Amino acid sequence: MRHLFLSALILSVTACTWVPIEPVGKTVRVLPAGAVPSGCQSKGEVVVTVKSKVGFYNRNPLRVQDELETLARNEAPSAGANAVQAAGLPADGSQRFLTFQCPPR
Repeated sequence: MRHLFLSALILSVTACTWVPIEPVGKTVRVLPAGAVPSGCQSKGEVVVTVKSKVGFYNRNPLRVQDELETLARNEAPSAGANAVQAAGLPADGSQRFLTFQCPPR
């Protein structure tokens, strides 16, 4: 019974951390690592954070990374940007992204 309760608690807590993409975030593209495409202007950077660990449970690193990217895409328009590029790897549920205003494709 105790294990069932703990499993239900973990699942309910991890489900609460899911990050939806906002309509403005859908217009933001994710640039691959490497050189920034020509014509893109730097708009600064954003640092985003999600829970990577809930109690003793480590969340799936791919899900954490996906949520960090979604948060960066949601934040980019407030910086006047339409593209983001990871500036490093996620660490402890936090990641830096560079933001850019790029010409339309």
